[in-house]
Amino acid sequence: MKKITFALMALLALSFSMKAQQYVSTEPANRNVILEEFTGRGCGYCTDGHRIANELMAANPDRLWAINIHAGGYAQTSYPNMITQDGNTIHNGFSISGYPTGVVNRSTSAGQDRGQWGNIANQQMSQVSECNIAGMVVVNPQTRTATITVEVYYTGNSTVDENYLTVAMLQDSILGSQADYGNYNPTQWVGNQYCHMHILRDVISESAWGDPISPTTQGTLITRTYQYQIPEIIGSPNGVEVDIDNIFFLAWVAERQQGNAYRPILTGCHLDMVQGSEEPIFPMIRSISQLGGATCTHTKTVQIKVQNGGTETLTAMTIEAELEGNTYTIEWEGELPQYAIENVEIPVEVPFGNHNINVSISKANGQDILCESGAILNCIEWSELEIEGEVEELTLELMQDKFGNHITWSFTTPEGTVLASGGPYTMLASGTGTQIHIEHITIPVDECVKFTIHDDMGNGICCSFGHGYYIVKDSQGNVLFGDTDDGAFGDEASYLISVRSPMPQAEISATEVMNVNYNHADFAAHLTYEGQPDEVGFYCRKVTSSEPMIIPGVYNEFQNILGYTDDLEHSSIYMVKAYAIVNGYTFEGPETTFQTWTEGVAELEQSLKIYPNPTTGVLNIQGEGMTSVEVYNTVGQRVMTQVADSKGLQLNTENLNNGIYFLRIKANDGNVLNRTFSVAR
Repeated sequence: MKKITFALMALLALSFSMKAQQYVSTEPANRNVILEEFTGRGCGYCTDGHRIANELMAANPDRLWAINIHAGGYAQTSYPNMITQDGNTIHNGFSISGYPTGVVNRSTSAGQDRGQWGNIANQQMSQVSECNIAGMVVVNPQTRTATITVEVYYTGNSTVDENYLTVAMLQDSILGSQADYGNYNPTQWVGNQYCHMHILRDVISESAWGDPISPTTQGTLITRTYQYQIPEIIGSPNGVEVDIDNIFFLAWVAERQQGNAYRPILTGCHLDMVQGSEEPIFPMIRSISQLGGATCTHTKTVQIKVQNGGTETLTAMTIEAELEGNTYTIEWEGELPQYAIENVEIPVEVPFGNHNINVSISKANGQDILCESGAILNCIEWSELEIEGEVEELTLELMQDKFGNHITWSFTTPEGTVLASGGPYTMLASGTGTQIHIEHITIPVDECVKFTIHDDMGNGICCSFGHGYYIVKDSQGNVLFGDTDDGAFGDEASYLISVRSPMPQAEISATEVMNVNYNHADFAAHLTYEGQPDEVGFYCRKVTSSEPMIIPGVYNEFQNILGYTDDLEHSSIYMVKAYAIVNGYTFEGPETTFQTWTEGVAELEQSLKIYPNPTTGVLNIQGEGMTSVEVYNTVGQRVMTQVADSKGLQLNTENLNNGIYFLRIKANDGNVLNRTFSVAR
């Protein structure tokens, strides 16, 4: 079914020539290239065409773009059906005698063999273009509406009075089947599925061959704007979901429209794309990712890509991440202009296994909003190996099957540094068989290492080709991990191991807080440890927050950790504890509570009464000018909120556990008093 598009038709040529361009260059330039590759999931040699197209794009960034058009006898209607009406129209406009085949800037009336694409592309890119093209796409993710602005500027004269402008939507990362006779393009295989890239999904222009534009004379600027409703699914039957995060748009100008006559593309471009809205405050979570490789720690860094989709510059955001009942909060401040992107990082604690994390933006520029997204985080279980020296010698014992030429292995750090690797080995001449390989690997102390073994055939080292196995031993001959059963690990297997020095003995006392005023406090704690720590300091947080600020410290000759801060807020309750990092291990002392001096709220402070304290049931809170009370536990979680009347309020504490709690008492002048109480039954 043809999509609905709305084109704002060209105004008079005079008006175009008077407008100033926003995106397109007015300097003469050579042609860019649009490579239309006709392909299909049933075509076993088409993956070689995909590989060649990928290599041409990589060799010519921002100059050449490939479009995979599923059409012809090898295109399949089973899921994922990537056949489109526009693709069929373009395919049928050329003489196609085989697959894969392609046309480069439509410079030929017949499809060209994949071996010719590079030569034709180089010829095209060496020619001066009659025009330049550029533009912008703004996608509203809530309404799925794309506002597409395209500019064409003629740096020379076209040979015809009317050219044709085409805008097309493409999509990456569509998983599905694909014939592949020679494993021509292994990088796009994900397990047993093929990752289809730069697939033509729709032509936005009214015709598959483009919309007419004129005049085509030197100095003319033409601007077209399209409002395009992005479909949920394209294709029938067995259509494919249109994933907004994996679409992009190309635009090009062709000399003529259609038919088998010569109709070259003059130039093309990739349109910049942002997600946005006409609302003033509109932050968006574009992606959530776990940074770094596999690490031997439960503390993982989550990167949240936030984009400003609104018209107003973002200066403050409250971002929360919830994982396994714990909430991690970041108060971001800065300047994020419209359409700009900021990467915000939050450290979280992830148990072993896969876990859902929910990220939300609850406030932006002081305004309550609701923006949330989810992702899956992973913490791989690791083995611990304590050693006394600087390095550890590991031994890999690997019994290959017949196809040793398909086996590779590696030891890598979380940063991707390869400490050791091996394979492929030889293929044995017999029909089945095994051969042992002994490899020695040196691992430095205090390193987290990932061992990976890979089989190109996807069945491991086993079965009818010979029963292989692999094990990794430490320098004492102890088996750390491996597979001694049958070696049937499929495509790949991996393990983590932490090589560490023995854990040191260290202890930190409770922090002493001194010289407190409105915004300042000094801290001191004692570290019991024979040696010099790598780092010392203090974690200081408001009781209403679980996110501490890190205060650098110094370590003196008396084994004391000292530090101070001038970044406290007045009339606030804080909790502080000292920390020390020793040989990669972090030690923490117990938390100490303190309160900064109060400013304002004199009337409430003078009249405030809290009783009985400790309480066994109801806590009475009375004071002049009090509006509400919030109750927080010692880990910064808000557990109660209650509005006060003219006489104050009564808190029913029967649902609270025994312990200390913090009161955040709000006055009618906007200031806050902080107090503590305890529950003891």
